[in-house]
Amino acid sequence: MYSNFYINKYTKAFFGSFINYLSNILLETMGLKSALKQKKNRKKFRWKDRKYKVRTLGLYAKSDPLKGANQDIGIVLQKVQKEAKQPNSAMRKCCRVQLTKNGKQVTAFIPGNLAQRFIDEHDEVMIERIGGKQGRAKGDIPGVRFKVIKVNDQPLHRLVSGKIEKGRR
Repeated sequence: MYSNFYINKYTKAFFGSFINYLSNILLETMGLKSALKQKKNRKKFRWKDRKYKVRTLGLYAKSDPLKGANQDIGIVLQKVQKEAKQPNSAMRKCCRVQLTKNGKQVTAFIPGNLAQRFIDEHDEVMIERIGGKQGRAKGDIPGVRFKVIKVNDQPLHRLVSGKIEKGRR
């Protein structure tokens, strides 16, 4: 049977507390009804896992500025430049946006060559997630999770390509 779990004095001196821990676990969870205890312990210790806790309590949805929506509208407060992470060297054009839905402020990337010319302060912009893993930042822009897609109800990529002119608000 499994009960002949032999530990001599040299093994104990060498491995110390780890062997103590192992022997306690093996001896405690053997026999009838041991599956019940293991199941109970697994349920209890799952809460130590950060990913499990965040997923179960819905913490990401509570702290999300867009509140689970794909896109949102906000007002541009100011235009800023973010320095790219190593090994790249550039000043990425971004803007601070205050969301109309809940008043939270986020930083949004302005994609496109010279696209920042089409965005002024107090413009209404539509932002969406950039699409990094697990809602994080993507690429070399630190702390930026959103990008601008529309300015005053005009698509930004059409403004940059020169297909349309910027509308008045």
